[in-house]
Amino acid sequence: MTVLPDDGLSLAAEFPDATHEQWQRLVEGVLRRSGRELSGEAAEDALSTTLEDGLRTRPLYTARDGAPDPGLPGFAPFVRGGRPQGSGPSGWDVRQRHTVLGDGPADAVLADLENGGTSLWLVLGEGGFPVPELGRALDGVYLDLAPVVLDAGRDTARAAEVLLRLYADKGVDAGAVRGNLGGDPLGYEARTGTAQPFAPYAELAVRCAEGYPGLRALTVDALPYHEAGGSAAQELGASLATGVAYLRELTEAGLGVEQALAQLEFRYAATADQFLTIAKLRAARRLWARVAEVCGAPAAGAQTQHVVTSSVMMTRRDPWVNMLRTTVAALAAGVGGADAVTVLPFDHALGLPDAFARRIARNTSSILIEESHLARVVDPAGGSWYVERLTADLAEAAWRFFRSVERDGGQAAVLRSGRLRTDLATTWAERSKRLARRREPITGVSEFPLLAEKPVERPSAPEPPSGGLPRVRRDEAYEELRARSDAHLAKTGARPRIHLATIGSPAEYTARASFAANLFQAGGIEPVTGGDFADSGATEAVVCSSDALYAEQAGQVAESLRAAGARHVFLAGRGEYPGIDSYVFAGCDAVDVLSATLDRMGVS
Repeated sequence: MTVLPDDGLSLAAEFPDATHEQWQRLVEGVLRRSGRELSGEAAEDALSTTLEDGLRTRPLYTARDGAPDPGLPGFAPFVRGGRPQGSGPSGWDVRQRHTVLGDGPADAVLADLENGGTSLWLVLGEGGFPVPELGRALDGVYLDLAPVVLDAGRDTARAAEVLLRLYADKGVDAGAVRGNLGGDPLGYEARTGTAQPFAPYAELAVRCAEGYPGLRALTVDALPYHEAGGSAAQELGASLATGVAYLRELTEAGLGVEQALAQLEFRYAATADQFLTIAKLRAARRLWARVAEVCGAPAAGAQTQHVVTSSVMMTRRDPWVNMLRTTVAALAAGVGGADAVTVLPFDHALGLPDAFARRIARNTSSILIEESHLARVVDPAGGSWYVERLTADLAEAAWRFFRSVERDGGQAAVLRSGRLRTDLATTWAERSKRLARRREPITGVSEFPLLAEKPVERPSAPEPPSGGLPRVRRDEAYEELRARSDAHLAKTGARPRIHLATIGSPAEYTARASFAANLFQAGGIEPVTGGDFADSGATEAVVCSSDALYAEQAGQVAESLRAAGARHVFLAGRGEYPGIDSYVFAGCDAVDVLSATLDRMGVS
């Protein structure tokens, strides 16, 4: 038997402690070999990454990167969770979304609940099924066991009446009712541009507070701001402003502060940016705890969070990759402390999901909970210097945005003045530049596209409410390019082509030829390698090789390509070479290059 020393197994006891400065000197050496003479903090800054909202992530975090004390789970400021036990061994609430019903019984609803789903998110009215069909949707559902969350927009009051009548008709005790009636007038205004009076929602909240202790009346839905292109801080700030607006209305309607706080559930987006999503949910709880503290009810400031995998990140091309995106997003939501998680099916962007897609969406949470055991530890990211610092920095940025909204009159005022729309559009415009330059890659779309993929087709989904803030997608610019290529294929029987003119050995041209092929396929342009230009069926070409061979042969190759009929000659790389019309390189505006190329090729 091995006996440990008194101080434990000190494997590094005989080695001196490394210092931060020593690490920086190693970084300096690496940068020097790449031709960059930087030292100290400047060397470390060179490896830092700039995020939205003015945030920066550093390459290394240590104890010196201190952050405010996050407290303990179940205690203010609730950064580490609203409940002492976290989501518990059984994990978070797996909430499945439904927008349509079939002609017969609501088989999809029951299938979800019988195979891993634990609650229902039902969309009614605009963008969903008719309110009178709610009874059929819940036929066979044990309403005392499965929480129901409504999303009925302007029909919320009517849908709530139908649901409460169902509870009464089925003999469900008021104390056993769980869920949310989904009232969100400001969220509806963000979606549609149509304002609603708050009085009906206040009446529902009073009714829930007095008769249904487990039922909430209001949802603070931040998805409209995320889906309009907003940053994490803007999403959080808008949700805070909305929540504060609802607190004011509810207390004016006669509810106490603690009662009003208990009527709200917050809905956020989870993206494939794992750490930012974790930090966002933790920051949201810290910020709402501060609001509750200012309102005089610090102990009631635990924010209830429903987290939905982002629709902005979902792609229509190569949609199977969406399974990977939603898995990472769901993991981040769970680690970040979400109370309920909705994983959108991988074919969400294409229309109505099929049974397979719904099953995969359900099973994503099941695997993370049952096989990965994410729920066994409360706030598993807590204590990470990186996560704690990012949480604090994001909370500060979101608080600044929230205060600016309040200074401009509150959430309703900035929606109606257009100020919020402008803020979100500015953020999306900057992000669109990164997407166009592939600084933010989209796997299967802007990177590693598959032109020969078989399209996945789905029936059309109901049109969601519109007229307010726009809905954006990361893939939209590339989707437009691919649609032009598809139309050309349907019309002519072939995709537009570009010839890859390689120089030298495979070792000399493969890297840049692969880069060029990847780039042009992102616009639906088929790369042709090997053979002569005249046999390629292309009208344009891209020269691919090493810098050394470019200096020797680029001009000559360009001249021969032009003599063979090439109307435009690219070169993969940077520089100035005779006979070259334009250059493609990492960081170039791929969308602009591809759009102009399709224009010249006559692909409308």
